Amino acid sequence: MFSIGDFAKHGRVSVRMLRHYDAIGLLRPAHVDQSSNYRYYAAEQLTRLNRIIALKDLGFSLQQVATMLDERISAQEMRGMLRLRQMELHTAVTETAARLARVEARLRSIETEGTMAEEIVIKSLPALRLAELVTEAASFEPQDIGPVIGPLYVALCELVTQPIGPGLSRYKELPDGRIEVHAGFPVAADVPGTTMVDLPAVARAATIVHHGDLDDVLPTSQALIRWIEDNGYTTTELPRELSLAVPEDRAEWVTELQAPLA
Repeated sequence: MFSIGDFAKHGRVSVRMLRHYDAIGLLRPAHVDQSSNYRYYAAEQLTRLNRIIALKDLGFSLQQVATMLDERISAQEMRGMLRLRQMELHTAVTETAARLARVEARLRSIETEGTMAEEIVIKSLPALRLAELVTEAASFEPQDIGPVIGPLYVALCELVTQPIGPGLSRYKELPDGRIEVHAGFPVAADVPGTTMVDLPAVARAATIVHHGDLDDVLPTSQALIRWIEDNGYTTTELPRELSLAVPEDRAEWVTELQAPLA
């Protein structure tokens, strides 16, 4: 038998919690000394305690936990429920991290307002013969573009074995607000399984180089758009993305944003 203090230590819970579980009938002591009123627990009660804590972490109320334990859930069923909850928590953590990254991008965009103008270059863009794959994204926000453009390039790399230049991503806004996403490589000959596009030369485009993950492109792209408007230009399409360097570490990516000017 263990004292309530020792049992709490072995179960990695507080004495206060054990007293509460006793009060509501969820986990009674194996023995209570009648003279001292001290509570004592048996090692085998750790099994019930573990189930209580696990079910609580799954989001069940203590009343629901009591009902479920009375129905004698098997270890296999408990393991399945915990695995499901584990997946849900991993998803929540991933979504929270993505939201934090978006907030960070917005903050950087605010902090860098007006500081990137000197990085913008006006240049001409050559005509290109592109082998493309095309799909759609829900919006032009990085969290919608990233999961779509990545798989496109994975598939495109299997088809285009001899590109003659870096990848070029193009975007077109559809009437319903969705975005048509084009992933392409310049090629010298037609590539089966892709859409061949003859992209005309552009006389003038405002360009800026973005360093890092494209999920963090917002400050750079907004700096480009601000400069275009401040200087009396208009664009003919959404900015293109020319991949100048794509190492394994996304933080080391180098991408040129290109906005053709009217």
